[in-house]
Amino acid sequence: MGDRERALDAARRRAEAFLGTLDDRPVWPRASLDEMLQVFGTPLPERAEDPAAVVEDIAAKAEPGLVAIPGGRFFGFVIGGTHPAALAADWLVSAWDQNSGSSLLTPATVAMERVAGQWLLELLGLPSASSVGFVTGGQLANFTCLASARNAVLARAGWDLAERGLRSSPPVRFVVGADRHGSIDRAARFLGIGCAEVDVVDADAQGRMHPAELERVLDGGSGPLIVCLQAGEVHTGAFDDFRALIAIARRHGAWVHVDGAFGLWAAASPALRHLTAGMEDADSWATDAHKTLNVPYDCGMAIVRDPADSIAAFRTGGDYLVYSGLDPWDVTPELSRRARGVPAYAALRSLGRSGVADLVDRLHDNAVRMASGLRGLDAIEVINDVDYTQVMFRLGTDEATRELGAAILVDGTAVVTGAEWRGRAALRCSMSSWATTADDIDRTVHAIRALLP
Repeated sequence: MGDRERALDAARRRAEAFLGTLDDRPVWPRASLDEMLQVFGTPLPERAEDPAAVVEDIAAKAEPGLVAIPGGRFFGFVIGGTHPAALAADWLVSAWDQNSGSSLLTPATVAMERVAGQWLLELLGLPSASSVGFVTGGQLANFTCLASARNAVLARAGWDLAERGLRSSPPVRFVVGADRHGSIDRAARFLGIGCAEVDVVDADAQGRMHPAELERVLDGGSGPLIVCLQAGEVHTGAFDDFRALIAIARRHGAWVHVDGAFGLWAAASPALRHLTAGMEDADSWATDAHKTLNVPYDCGMAIVRDPADSIAAFRTGGDYLVYSGLDPWDVTPELSRRARGVPAYAALRSLGRSGVADLVDRLHDNAVRMASGLRGLDAIEVINDVDYTQVMFRLGTDEATRELGAAILVDGTAVVTGAEWRGRAALRCSMSSWATTADDIDRTVHAIRALLP
């Protein structure tokens, strides 16, 4: 075998070996960043090294610093595992090495991304003519949608942003819920909207925006307007009341954006679709396929109702660029990029409509089972309504809650992450992985029981 074949073979064997340890290995890493820097921080070699040997050495040394995210007991943040078809397709993407910004340059990968986008719109009940841009994740999906929104609302006010810039433009009113995800504020900052310019609408105990409060806030001002709603609050899993809130926003001439990094997928389940009722009436939607759909990093999706709004914000020029209809680089910030939509195509095709619904339902069922198990433990309080895939719990004091969270990570059976909710410490379980079984839930509850003071 040549260098390439031997290196690929080493990577395959090491990948399969890692995946084979997931059921037994500690879920949290056993080494710190400083320890990993010591391991990898050697001087740059003076001479070339054998590619297969490099791969073998990297895999061996990385072992203690790896997290068992692809396994069934990683409940930290909102991070899914990787579906088998998506993982294998991602290997192909790297091997093909296609620059997937242009349909002329890479017709095969762009075709799969376009079909995956159409399947996504169909599954989620969103307008079929919408543009779907594949970006790195939920953060860039929110940014991409909100950049289109900013451009569009200024255009409606008679301001050509591309020509005249932002310096003297009418101020954009940016309205968010009190419990929005931090990526919304970060996207606003990228767009030149400061904290002092953001209007915050009060939310209920689960993090849902109050319609009456939105009405009050919108009545208090005028000008180009963007309203951000949420499908799946990251702590509680709660969904905004889209029908009521979008109707209010429309009366005030707003662009409505929905941040649905993991919650948008509830629309694919007949049993959970009620959570997203009315969501289809918004102007843009952001989601992240590495979460609920379980494709590899990175694969966010920026969805905009009218592709003309995406094109107006992102289409570029250049005498070396050739356009052939609606290209990927017309609707996102990137020009050169990998074919990140191909694993999404593979996952959707492998699962099918019923498989996606079953996956979403299973994540919800796991959350319900986890909440039930935790409620059966002394001193633990589950503090959210388990409507979707999130479970949040705590002990009697902040100190005890944080100590339990640290002990869970040291134990290694599972990973949950610390949070703060309404000024108090909490622990959050996110059900995001296709690999999680009822046994994984029960093992986690048993481990937590053993760690309780």
